[in-house]
Amino acid sequence: MSEGGILSKIKDKVMSGFVSSTPETGKGKSKISGKHIKHGFHLVKGKSHHDMEDYVVAQFRQVNEVELGLFAIFDGHLGHNVADYLQSHLFDNILQQREFWNDIRTAIRKAYKITDKHILQKAADLGRGGSTAVTAILIGGERLVVGNVGDSRAVLCKSGDAIQLSVDHEPITERHTIERKGGFVTILPGDVPRVDGRLAVARAFGDRSLKRHLSSDPDVVEAIIDSDAEFLILASDGLWKVVSNQEATDAIRHIRDPQAASKHLIEMALARKSKDDISCVVVAFR
Repeated sequence: MSEGGILSKIKDKVMSGFVSSTPETGKGKSKISGKHIKHGFHLVKGKSHHDMEDYVVAQFRQVNEVELGLFAIFDGHLGHNVADYLQSHLFDNILQQREFWNDIRTAIRKAYKITDKHILQKAADLGRGGSTAVTAILIGGERLVVGNVGDSRAVLCKSGDAIQLSVDHEPITERHTIERKGGFVTILPGDVPRVDGRLAVARAFGDRSLKRHLSSDPDVVEAIIDSDAEFLILASDGLWKVVSNQEATDAIRHIRDPQAASKHLIEMALARKSKDDISCVVVAFR
Protein backbone atom coordinates (compact mmCIF):
# COMPACT_ATOMS: atom_id res chain seq x y z
CA MET A 1 0.00 0.00 0.00
CA SER A 2 1.31 3.47 -0.83
CA GLU A 3 2.25 5.85 1.96
CA GLY A 4 -0.51 8.21 0.82
CA GLY A 5 -3.16 5.50 0.95
CA ILE A 6 -2.15 4.34 4.41
CA LEU A 7 -3.34 7.59 5.94
CA SER A 8 -6.44 8.25 3.86
CA LYS A 9 -8.49 8.24 7.06
CA ILE A 10 -6.76 9.73 10.09
CA LYS A 11 -9.68 10.30 12.39
CA ASP A 12 -9.33 9.25 15.99
CA LYS A 13 -11.43 12.31 16.61
CA VAL A 14 -13.81 13.19 13.84
CA MET A 15 -16.10 16.17 14.03
CA SER A 16 -18.19 16.67 10.93
CA GLY A 17 -18.93 20.31 11.59
CA PHE A 18 -21.85 19.71 13.93
CA VAL A 19 -22.19 21.30 17.35
CA SER A 20 -21.83 18.72 20.08
CA SER A 21 -23.18 19.37 23.57
CA THR A 22 -20.73 16.87 25.08
CA PRO A 23 -16.93 16.83 24.97
CA GLU A 24 -15.09 14.72 22.41
CA THR A 25 -12.47 12.50 24.00
CA GLY A 26 -10.32 9.44 23.29
CA LYS A 27 -7.08 7.56 23.84
CA GLY A 28 -4.61 5.13 22.24
CA LYS A 29 -1.22 3.51 22.76
CA SER A 30 1.93 2.52 20.91
CA LYS A 31 2.60 -1.09 19.91
CA ILE A 32 6.38 -0.77 20.10
CA SER A 33 7.75 -3.49 22.34
CA GLY A 34 9.43 -2.22 25.49
CA LYS A 35 7.95 1.27 25.25
CA HIS A 36 4.94 2.54 27.13
CA ILE A 37 3.82 5.45 24.97
CA LYS A 38 0.18 6.46 25.22
CA HIS A 39 -1.91 9.36 24.02
CA GLY A 40 -5.17 10.92 25.06
CA PHE A 41 -7.20 13.83 23.75
CA HIS A 42 -10.12 15.96 24.84
CA LEU A 43 -12.07 18.82 23.24
CA VAL A 44 -14.83 21.20 24.28
CA LYS A 45 -16.74 23.79 22.31
CA GLY A 46 -16.36 27.37 23.44
CA LYS A 47 -19.06 29.87 24.28
CA SER A 48 -19.21 31.40 20.81
CA HIS A 49 -22.30 31.00 18.66
CA HIS A 50 -20.52 29.33 15.74
CA ASP A 51 -19.94 25.60 15.23
CA MET A 52 -16.98 23.85 16.82
CA GLU A 53 -13.87 24.83 14.81
CA ASP A 54 -11.16 22.70 16.47
CA TYR A 55 -10.10 19.35 15.05
CA VAL A 56 -7.65 16.79 16.40
CA VAL A 57 -5.55 13.96 14.97
CA ALA A 58 -4.17 11.47 17.50
CA GLN A 59 -3.12 8.12 16.12
CA PHE A 60 -0.34 5.54 15.83
CA ARG A 61 0.28 4.11 12.36
CA GLN A 62 2.65 1.54 10.91
CA VAL A 63 4.37 2.87 7.78
CA ASN A 64 7.20 1.00 6.04
CA GLU A 65 7.67 -1.16 9.15
CA VAL A 66 8.15 1.96 11.29
CA GLU A 67 5.56 3.10 13.81
CA LEU A 68 4.60 6.74 13.43
CA GLY A 69 2.72 8.68 16.06
CA LEU A 70 0.66 11.33 14.27
CA PHE A 71 -0.69 14.13 16.42
CA ALA A 72 -2.16 17.50 15.48
CA ILE A 73 -4.39 20.37 16.51
CA PHE A 74 -6.20 22.35 13.81
CA ASP A 75 -7.91 25.51 15.04
CA GLY A 76 -10.21 26.96 12.40
CA HIS A 77 -11.51 30.49 12.12
CA LEU A 78 -14.38 31.95 10.07
CA GLY A 79 -15.74 28.42 9.73
CA HIS A 80 -14.65 24.86 10.34
CA ASN A 81 -14.12 23.68 6.74
CA VAL A 82 -10.40 24.43 6.41
CA ALA A 83 -9.56 22.76 9.73
CA ASP A 84 -11.64 19.74 8.69
CA TYR A 85 -9.75 19.57 5.37
CA LEU A 86 -6.41 19.70 7.18
CA GLN A 87 -7.44 16.88 9.49
CA SER A 88 -8.16 14.70 6.47
CA HIS A 89 -5.28 15.66 4.19
CA LEU A 90 -2.21 17.23 5.81
CA PHE A 91 -0.53 14.07 7.11
CA ASP A 92 -1.24 12.31 3.81
CA ASN A 93 0.55 15.12 2.01
CA ILE A 94 3.52 14.98 4.38
CA LEU A 95 3.98 11.23 3.93
CA GLN A 96 3.69 11.49 0.17
CA GLN A 97 6.77 13.71 -0.04
CA ARG A 98 9.75 11.76 -1.36
CA GLU A 99 11.99 13.50 1.18
CA PHE A 100 10.00 12.19 4.15
CA TRP A 101 12.42 9.50 5.29
CA ASN A 102 15.65 11.37 4.49
CA ASP A 103 14.77 15.03 5.09
CA ILE A 104 11.57 15.22 7.07
CA ARG A 105 11.85 18.96 7.71
CA THR A 106 11.80 19.64 3.98
CA ALA A 107 8.92 17.18 3.55
CA ILE A 108 6.85 19.00 6.17
CA ARG A 109 7.55 22.44 4.71
CA LYS A 110 6.66 21.26 1.20
CA ALA A 111 3.50 19.53 2.38
CA TYR A 112 2.31 22.60 4.28
CA LYS A 113 2.81 24.72 1.14
CA ILE A 114 1.09 22.18 -1.14
CA THR A 115 -1.83 21.79 1.26
CA ASP A 116 -2.33 25.54 1.52
CA LYS A 117 -2.29 25.80 -2.28
CA HIS A 118 -5.00 23.12 -2.50
CA ILE A 119 -7.10 24.90 0.13
CA LEU A 120 -6.90 28.18 -1.78
CA GLN A 121 -7.89 26.40 -5.00
CA LYS A 122 -10.93 24.97 -3.21
CA ALA A 123 -11.97 28.26 -1.63
CA ALA A 124 -15.32 28.17 -3.45
CA ASP A 125 -16.17 24.99 -1.52
CA LEU A 126 -14.22 25.50 1.70
CA GLY A 127 -15.20 29.12 2.20
CA ARG A 128 -13.24 32.23 3.12
CA GLY A 129 -11.94 30.98 6.47
CA GLY A 130 -8.65 29.49 7.53
CA SER A 131 -6.94 27.50 10.24
CA THR A 132 -3.83 27.35 12.35
CA ALA A 133 -2.03 24.04 12.79
CA VAL A 134 0.49 22.31 14.99
CA THR A 135 1.62 18.84 13.95
CA ALA A 136 3.86 16.35 15.70
CA ILE A 137 5.30 13.17 14.17
CA LEU A 138 6.86 10.64 16.53
CA ILE A 139 9.13 8.27 14.62
CA GLY A 140 9.82 4.89 16.21
CA GLY A 141 9.04 6.31 19.61
CA GLU A 142 12.38 8.12 19.66
CA ARG A 143 12.41 11.07 17.27
CA LEU A 144 9.85 13.88 17.49
CA VAL A 145 9.34 16.40 14.69
CA VAL A 146 7.01 19.36 15.28
CA GLY A 147 5.76 21.85 12.70
CA ASN A 148 3.34 24.74 13.15
CA VAL A 149 1.69 27.81 11.69
CA GLY A 150 -0.30 30.11 13.94
CA ASP A 151 -0.72 30.00 17.71
CA SER A 152 -1.65 26.42 18.56
CA ARG A 153 1.28 25.20 20.60
CA ALA A 154 3.46 22.17 21.31
CA VAL A 155 5.14 21.91 24.72
CA LEU A 156 7.49 19.08 25.74
CA CYS A 157 8.04 18.25 29.40
CA LYS A 158 11.57 17.02 30.16
CA SER A 159 12.52 16.35 33.78
CA GLY A 160 9.73 18.69 34.87
CA ASP A 161 10.78 21.59 32.63
CA ALA A 162 8.35 22.93 30.01
CA ILE A 163 10.04 23.34 26.60
CA GLN A 164 8.02 25.08 23.89
CA LEU A 165 8.74 23.43 20.55
CA SER A 166 6.41 25.52 18.39
CA VAL A 167 6.47 29.24 17.59
CA ASP A 168 3.53 31.56 18.25
CA HIS A 169 3.17 33.44 14.98
CA GLU A 170 1.78 36.72 16.25
CA PRO A 171 1.18 39.74 13.99
CA ILE A 172 3.24 42.06 16.17
CA THR A 173 6.35 39.85 15.93
CA GLU A 174 6.05 39.52 12.14
CA ARG A 175 4.94 43.07 11.53
CA HIS A 176 7.84 44.02 9.25
CA THR A 177 7.29 40.98 7.03
CA ILE A 178 3.56 41.72 6.78
CA GLU A 179 4.23 45.35 5.91
CA ARG A 180 6.79 44.38 3.26
CA LYS A 181 4.02 42.36 1.61
CA GLY A 182 1.75 45.40 1.56
CA GLY A 183 -0.29 44.61 4.66
CA PHE A 184 -0.57 46.29 8.02
CA VAL A 185 -1.00 45.38 11.67
CA THR A 186 -3.59 47.12 13.83
CA ILE A 187 -3.04 47.60 17.56
CA LEU A 188 -6.27 48.91 19.02
CA PRO A 189 -7.09 49.50 22.71
CA GLY A 190 -8.76 46.46 24.23
CA ASP A 191 -7.94 44.20 21.28
CA VAL A 192 -5.06 41.97 20.19
CA PRO A 193 -2.84 42.92 17.22
CA ARG A 194 -4.42 41.86 13.92
CA VAL A 195 -3.26 41.48 10.32
CA ASP A 196 -5.12 44.06 8.23
CA GLY A 197 -7.33 44.66 11.25
CA ARG A 198 -8.84 41.18 10.94
CA LEU A 199 -6.73 38.12 11.81
CA ALA A 200 -4.94 37.64 15.13
CA VAL A 201 -2.22 35.34 13.73
CA ALA A 202 0.47 36.06 11.16
CA ARG A 203 0.57 32.58 9.61
CA ALA A 204 -2.31 30.30 8.70
CA PHE A 205 -3.75 27.97 6.10
CA GLY A 206 -6.45 29.41 3.86
CA ASP A 207 -7.74 32.97 4.46
CA ARG A 208 -7.71 33.70 0.76
CA SER A 209 -8.61 37.37 1.12
CA LEU A 210 -5.56 37.93 3.35
CA LYS A 211 -3.14 35.50 1.70
CA ARG A 212 -0.99 38.17 0.08
CA HIS A 213 -0.02 39.32 3.57
CA LEU A 214 0.01 35.95 5.36
CA SER A 215 2.41 33.03 5.32
CA SER A 216 1.76 29.30 5.57
CA ASP A 217 5.46 28.47 6.03
CA PRO A 218 5.85 26.35 9.16
CA ASP A 219 8.51 26.51 11.80
CA VAL A 220 9.88 22.97 12.16
CA VAL A 221 11.91 21.62 15.06
CA GLU A 222 13.14 18.19 16.15
CA ALA A 223 13.59 16.68 19.59
CA ILE A 224 14.92 13.37 20.85
CA ILE A 225 12.62 11.43 23.15
CA ASP A 226 15.09 10.16 25.74
CA SER A 227 14.71 9.01 29.33
CA ASP A 228 14.17 12.62 30.49
CA ALA A 229 11.16 13.16 28.21
CA GLU A 230 7.92 12.77 30.15
CA PHE A 231 5.10 13.95 27.89
CA LEU A 232 4.11 16.24 25.04
CA ILE A 233 1.17 18.65 25.10
CA LEU A 234 -0.47 19.93 21.92
CA ALA A 235 -3.27 22.42 22.44
CA SER A 236 -5.15 25.24 20.74
CA ASP A 237 -4.84 28.80 21.99
CA GLY A 238 -8.00 28.39 24.04
CA LEU A 239 -5.71 26.75 26.59
CA TRP A 240 -2.58 28.85 26.18
CA LYS A 241 -4.40 32.18 26.53
CA VAL A 242 -4.98 31.42 30.21
CA VAL A 243 -2.42 28.72 31.16
CA SER A 244 1.35 29.10 30.87
CA ASN A 245 3.62 26.34 29.56
CA GLN A 246 5.05 25.56 32.99
CA GLU A 247 1.66 25.69 34.67
CA ALA A 248 0.36 23.15 32.19
CA THR A 249 3.22 20.70 32.70
CA ASP A 250 3.12 21.08 36.49
CA ALA A 251 -0.63 20.47 36.51
CA ILE A 252 -0.48 17.04 34.87
CA ARG A 253 2.85 15.51 35.91
CA HIS A 254 1.08 13.42 38.53
CA ILE A 255 -1.63 12.17 36.15
CA ARG A 256 -0.68 8.87 34.53
CA ASP A 257 -3.59 8.64 32.08
CA PRO A 258 -2.98 11.08 29.17
CA GLN A 259 -6.69 11.25 28.38
CA ALA A 260 -7.41 12.33 31.95
CA ALA A 261 -4.46 14.75 31.71
CA SER A 262 -5.82 16.43 28.59
CA LYS A 263 -9.25 16.71 30.20
CA HIS A 264 -7.71 18.21 33.34
CA LEU A 265 -5.92 20.90 31.32
CA ILE A 266 -9.14 21.89 29.57
CA GLU A 267 -11.02 22.02 32.86
CA MET A 268 -8.22 24.23 34.17
CA ALA A 269 -8.67 26.62 31.23
CA LEU A 270 -12.44 26.68 31.67
CA ALA A 271 -12.03 27.49 35.36
CA ARG A 272 -9.96 30.49 34.25
CA LYS A 273 -12.84 31.66 32.01
CA SER A 274 -11.44 30.68 28.62
CA LYS A 275 -14.32 31.16 26.19
CA ASP A 276 -12.66 29.80 23.04
CA ASP A 277 -12.93 26.30 21.62
CA ILE A 278 -10.30 24.23 23.42
CA SER A 279 -8.61 21.09 22.15
CA CYS A 280 -5.75 19.21 23.75
CA VAL A 281 -3.63 16.13 23.04
CA VAL A 282 -1.25 14.67 25.61
CA VAL A 283 1.34 12.07 24.57
CA ALA A 284 2.91 10.29 27.57
CA PHE A 285 6.33 8.75 26.96
CA ARG A 286 6.58 6.81 30.22
